[in-house]
Amino acid sequence: MKMFVVFVILVHVSQHASAVEVDKRDPFVLLPCDFVTDGLDEPSVVWSRYDLNPSTVHQRQQEGDELKDQNQLYSSRTSMKTDALKTGDLSLNLTKLHLSDSGSYTCTVRWFRMGRQRELRVTDIQLQVKVSQHASAVEVYDWDPFVQLPCSFPTDGLIYPSVVWSRYDLNPSTVHQRQQEGDKLKDQNQLYSSRTSMKTDALETGDLSLNLTKLHLSDSGSYTCTVRGFSRGLKKELRVMDVQLQVKERFPSWAKALLVLLVLGLLVGALLVHFRQYFMSVYQVEVDSGAESVQLPCKTTVPLPKDAKVEWRDGDNRKVHVYQNGSDQPEEQYSNYSGQTKMKRNLLKPGDLSLTLKFPRERDSNTYTCTIYNRERRSLMKKQVELKVKVYQVEVDSGAESVQLPCKTTVHLPKDAKVEWRDRYIINRKVHVYENGSDQPEQQDQVYKDRTEVKKDPLKTGDLSLTLINPTYRDTDIYTCTVYNRKEHILMEKHVELQVKVHQVEVDSGAESVQLPCKTTVHLPEDAKVVWRDRDYWKLHVYQNGSDQPEEQDSDYRGRTEMKRNLQEPGDLSLTLKYPTDWDSKTFICTVYNREGDILMEKQVELKVKVHQVEVDSGAESVQLPCKTTVHLPEDAKVVWRDRDYWKLHVYQNGSDQPEEQDSDYRGRTEMKRNLQEPGDLSLTLKYPTDWDSKTFICTVYNREGDILMEKQVELKVKVCQVEVEEGAESVQLPFRTTPDLPEDATVKWFCSDRTVHLYENRSDQPEEQDQDYKDRTEMKKDLLKTGDLSLTLKHPKETDTGKYWCGIVNKDGVILRQKTVELKVKGNIRNRSSSTDPTPLMADQSV
Repeated sequence: MKMFVVFVILVHVSQHASAVEVDKRDPFVLLPCDFVTDGLDEPSVVWSRYDLNPSTVHQRQQEGDELKDQNQLYSSRTSMKTDALKTGDLSLNLTKLHLSDSGSYTCTVRWFRMGRQRELRVTDIQLQVKVSQHASAVEVYDWDPFVQLPCSFPTDGLIYPSVVWSRYDLNPSTVHQRQQEGDKLKDQNQLYSSRTSMKTDALETGDLSLNLTKLHLSDSGSYTCTVRGFSRGLKKELRVMDVQLQVKERFPSWAKALLVLLVLGLLVGALLVHFRQYFMSVYQVEVDSGAESVQLPCKTTVPLPKDAKVEWRDGDNRKVHVYQNGSDQPEEQYSNYSGQTKMKRNLLKPGDLSLTLKFPRERDSNTYTCTIYNRERRSLMKKQVELKVKVYQVEVDSGAESVQLPCKTTVHLPKDAKVEWRDRYIINRKVHVYENGSDQPEQQDQVYKDRTEVKKDPLKTGDLSLTLINPTYRDTDIYTCTVYNRKEHILMEKHVELQVKVHQVEVDSGAESVQLPCKTTVHLPEDAKVVWRDRDYWKLHVYQNGSDQPEEQDSDYRGRTEMKRNLQEPGDLSLTLKYPTDWDSKTFICTVYNREGDILMEKQVELKVKVHQVEVDSGAESVQLPCKTTVHLPEDAKVVWRDRDYWKLHVYQNGSDQPEEQDSDYRGRTEMKRNLQEPGDLSLTLKYPTDWDSKTFICTVYNREGDILMEKQVELKVKVCQVEVEEGAESVQLPFRTTPDLPEDATVKWFCSDRTVHLYENRSDQPEEQDQDYKDRTEMKKDLLKTGDLSLTLKHPKETDTGKYWCGIVNKDGVILRQKTVELKVKGNIRNRSSSTDPTPLMADQSV
């Protein structure tokens, strides 16, 4: 008998060490290791933790993963790239992190040379799994109207940013999701339906805080704010903040019961004492902002005692007006109402206690209470009046030459009065100031320089209206016109709400072009510069000195835009954008500058590129992703279908398919027609779609130089297969059919949560790997890899079997070839079926 002695030589103990820190709740961590294995004989790599027994975390050989010696602490939690030993990227991916994963990890490469095994310790990684330091705690009572969970992160460096608020102890875990297009709540946990909101400009400002209303004690838990997006073509995900929310009960149940009894007692007592009084109703008064005055009515037919006191208060209990001992008491009045109120004389005679409020402002919208007291401060009468001061509204299209904000009065204003227009933006910027008989541009905010006008002699005519030149969407705001006397007391105030409408254009994804309109009747100077930008300030198109300036254009738009010539002639500055995609759904801005860089005109256009949507049932044999064109394509054109993660579904070039460029998930599952260059059909047929294929797919056509000739998106929605069965049935089938003739060495695994339901490996079932709860209860068909029928029969289904079941097909390199989710619902036993003698498996109804 021959014996082969293997000598192990330790070549080197690596000095290459690094540290990796990760949060416990992160979905995974990558431990880096690089080593050129090209040219080595039978190379393999082992990741180890020498403080554990066994020490092996993960082992990869040329044939694939070798995990028989793996420490069970890492079972189903480690993976490496399938081509690791070819590319030299030996990094380890570790998922479902635990604090106990902290430790020293060693990456070791082994190979054979001259009959001896060599070994090289490439790198040591010190992994630290921590609880996030970006955490905060928020306490709130269940009676509070809302709570805000804080989260801030600048998203301006990301492409297609989005934010997700999650609670990982719930299923589904999504509390709220916001994308650039708006809220995306299809995956939201129904416990939070209609109770969450974020600021509309959250992804622009970086304020990603979540507003939660209608609080419940069950809202207590850990909330995670995660930001996602693309940077330099790579998908990024960052866990920004963990917020521990504690919703406390303000009163225990026994205290609530006692409180109810107490309130009922007080109510009954109050009714007994005051039964003789009539019920007070709230009188409503409405007036325009800027009116000279408004009357809050309060009348009585009962004679009042001479020493009665009349008090008017607002909803914040501040004194608006006080009358006592035959005269007003201005020293008791709240300062905001000083000089603004008036009551009649001889108020105590039966009649009119109404209050006149001068120059009502928007902030005067409130509920006012008129109360009459006797000498002992007992209430003799009370009445409420609700005042609503309406704000005048003005609407104008973006790109209009000007808009007028009206403000007129018939009151005689003093010559030394000061007129001030302000916006409401953060610090109430000064829009226009008129004082001492002339405009005061040096007091004006820079944003409004050379853009405002008031008429001559406004104080004399009473017309204080403001003309705003070249209004843009940024000017949408509430503006206030205030008139002060010499002592800075307000004589008059009016509010005007301006809404600058953005022109909206809608086009289908895949259209050859779309026009973004921008027209003017103003004659522009010859040296004017026209710049089209998107909302992220990337330049689409620049026109200056009589020609386009492509060198200033952002690469995303290069070769895709066109403008007319002779732009300075009054008329058309519209931009044609070729082959629009849903990535172009955003607001675009056309700005015209003079030689000094001052803005002469600006207009916004909001483009909405509609993505074609296709819906199909899970289990269908195929689905078509449509893409058609009337354009004749060159013979050397290249057609590439990708998913949103840039994985290639199908590549067509030089008159034939290029399967070697196709990602393994889609291999053998796609088909395109021939003669694609003829104007017509570039549609793709995707076979055996599953819920994992629910995503946006992109068809792109390139010329020989790699320039995009056409692009179109199709959003595919594959409905999750749902199976329902009654407890007590003989069996139920979880369906999964896919392409036949799968690799003979492929592994098929069904599991629910973290439990293995059924494992088919090495051409046979592996019951020893099965979770105990499913022992002797599962069955798969013969020749399943040959037929492609991977359906699972589950015998004697129980109510506890309800859940989501996932089936995956993995090749010998660990690459997932196919996958599908089936949602099973086992209803409680309605009728006894245990005596059934029908051995046929129940193929339950499938629905979505």
